[in-house]
Amino acid sequence: MKILKRVFLAIAILIALPLIVAIFVQKEYAVEREISINKPKQEVFDYVKYLKNQDNFSKWATIDPNMKKTYTGIDGTPGFISAWESENPDVGAGEQEILKITEGERIDYELRFIKPFESTEKAYMITEAEPDNRTKVRWGFSGRVNYPMNVMLLFMDFEKMIAGDFETGLNKLKTILEEQ
Repeated sequence: MKILKRVFLAIAILIALPLIVAIFVQKEYAVEREISINKPKQEVFDYVKYLKNQDNFSKWATIDPNMKKTYTGIDGTPGFISAWESENPDVGAGEQEILKITEGERIDYELRFIKPFESTEKAYMITEAEPDNRTKVRWGFSGRVNYPMNVMLLFMDFEKMIAGDFETGLNKLKTILEEQ
C-alpha cells in the first residue's frame, strides 16, 4: 500500500509541476525584423500593402511552389484575404487577412493557421521614412499561448524559429524594390 501511495504521489507531482510552472511563464511572444531600402517610403508602402506581392518575397510562399492559393476581396484593402493550402507540413493551411491600413505607414494583418495546428496571430508591416529617400521596413508577428499550453514557450524559441524567415523575406524585398 505504501508503494502505491508513493506512485500516486509521484504521478500527482508530475502532473501538477508543469501546471504550476505554467502560471509563471509568459503567454505572449513577438518577433520583429527591419531593413532599410533605397527607395522612397510611398513607393515601398505601395508595394508591401498588396498581399499578393508577399508571394514575391516571403520565404513561406516559396517553400511549396505547388501550394493552392486563393484570394477573396480587393487586394491592398482591409478585408482582403489570401488563403493557402499545402501538403507540406512546413506550410500547412491557413489564411491572412488585411485588418487595417494606415495609408503610407502601416498594414495590420491577422494570420489564421489551420494546419498543422490551429492558431490566430497578429502581424504587421511598417514603413518609416529615412534620410536620403530611404525607407525602413519593419515586419513583425506576435501571438499568445494560453495557460497551460504556455509552458511550451519554455521549449520554443519563436525568435529563432521565425526571425530568419523575416530576414530572408526582407532581404528579398529589398532586392526586388531596389532593382525596379
